[in-house]
Amino acid sequence: MKLADRMSRLGTETAFEVLAKARRLEAEGMDVIHLEIGEPDFDTPENIVEAGVTALRRGETHYGPSPGFPDVRASIADEISQTRGISVTGDNVVITPGGKPIMFFIMLALVDYGDEVLYPNPGFPIYESMISFAGGVPVPMRLHESLDFNIDVDEVAAQVTDKTKLMIVNSPNNPCGSVLSRKQIEALADLAKEHDIIVLSDEIYIRFLYEGAHHSIASFPNMRDRTIILDGFSKTYAMTGWRAGYGVMPLELVEPISRLVTNSVSCTASFTQYAALEALEGPQDAPDSMVEEFARRRHIIVDGLDAIKGVRCATPKGAFYAFPNVEGTGLSSREFADRALEEAGVACLSGESFGEYGNGFVRFSFANSVENIEEALRRLDRFVQSL
Repeated sequence: MKLADRMSRLGTETAFEVLAKARRLEAEGMDVIHLEIGEPDFDTPENIVEAGVTALRRGETHYGPSPGFPDVRASIADEISQTRGISVTGDNVVITPGGKPIMFFIMLALVDYGDEVLYPNPGFPIYESMISFAGGVPVPMRLHESLDFNIDVDEVAAQVTDKTKLMIVNSPNNPCGSVLSRKQIEALADLAKEHDIIVLSDEIYIRFLYEGAHHSIASFPNMRDRTIILDGFSKTYAMTGWRAGYGVMPLELVEPISRLVTNSVSCTASFTQYAALEALEGPQDAPDSMVEEFARRRHIIVDGLDAIKGVRCATPKGAFYAFPNVEGTGLSSREFADRALEEAGVACLSGESFGEYGNGFVRFSFANSVENIEEALRRLDRFVQSL
């Protein structure tokens, strides 16, 4: 069967491939510690589960409006207004089955063939995949290890051309855990305004912030109407399987994005939306405790990685990933990741899975217990010592 040419431009998310490989090894009897998947190792808080069950029992099992239920959209707008310091209403919100559809739909709605899109690299691999699939030209904004995995603003400015249509910002960042400063965000905002660039601001890890403050690019002067904020419930509320995300966008984008929802998935599951409503409006003790636990784990994994010969690891300021440099081991990032799984039973991701500037690094998710993280560190130390 001959696939359409566009399929050759569509990438994948390596985390799921490595997870599948790790599961096969487990089925063969290997004990594997999973540090590859970006998923909180907590259950969805009970009050949210109950809200979903209650919604099912009262009959929330039918189609809903493509952009989402008005009361849920309004609650999301209130949350964004408070946490980002901007004024939006439910009319600015489109709810989708997870955050990825917002990325995809924004690309499809805005990017024509040949348009250039700036995106962070190392970065979430789906950015580059979706840019290419939509016919755009991916332009990587390099995150420099020497700058705490942040951009060089002058370097980014030099990459802007008259074909630059969209810029993707991700802070806190996956995979590096870096956080853009207010000064850097302001500089990017100035670039966007000067060159008439739309911004997709991926803020899915906003609650996983351990140092500094979060600054949404939408909050800077004259940026609200050229910014799409992407957020969701998967990470903060341990709701990955519920598939609930959203975009907050200028009003002129709501109808076309809603039309893409209609043409693809019809709507987001009704009961999921009411579970998400409870997540926003219910007690925040569980997500706050989860973030506190991640903050504790990050020091354990960073200190442990730094103690391994040939490995150096920056301390992430946000998200729940460590992104150590492993060049000193004599292995490429892909060799390190493959052999760490096959020889040490520790699943992680090669840095090049996150773009060309990820070469020499690997990503560990510390969304696992302290006990497992410590055992993984012992295994990795023995593995490196054996090289």
